[in-house]
Amino acid sequence: MGDMSGPYVIRGSVSLPEAELVWRFSRSSGPGGQHVNTSDSQVELRFDLAATEALPEVWKTRALERLAERGRLVGGVVSVRASEHRSQWRNRETAAVRLAALLAEATAPPPKPRRATRIPRGINERRLRVKKQRSETKKGRQGRDWG
Repeated sequence: MGDMSGPYVIRGSVSLPEAELVWRFSRSSGPGGQHVNTSDSQVELRFDLAATEALPEVWKTRALERLAERGRLVGGVVSVRASEHRSQWRNRETAAVRLAALLAEATAPPPKPRRATRIPRGINERRLRVKKQRSETKKGRQGRDWG
């Protein structure tokens, strides 16, 4: 089994600290034949977001709020599961990448508020003029006996 391809970067120079990651392995359902009953290929990766010192305080607060809203947080701990692959190593990679992506999304700064803009008068007038023409065209089709 080779080395993991860490560190898993969240954003900028901030990455997941390997020492704070808690790995749990269990038997995975799904494909694998006879092999599936003997190997613990499903991976659960846990990260104590509330206790970590690796993230800036602003990011940590933001992530705790957002992940709590989405129901991804249990007692300040984020957990991610991976069992798509038959190999435990590939599932470990998948889980770590998933956790990094989840934290990157949760710590992202809020979007800038939208500035309200007015529709130019010319565009509005043209829209109304075209609408009126269409109405006249359709009116012209009514009430006449074509036969």
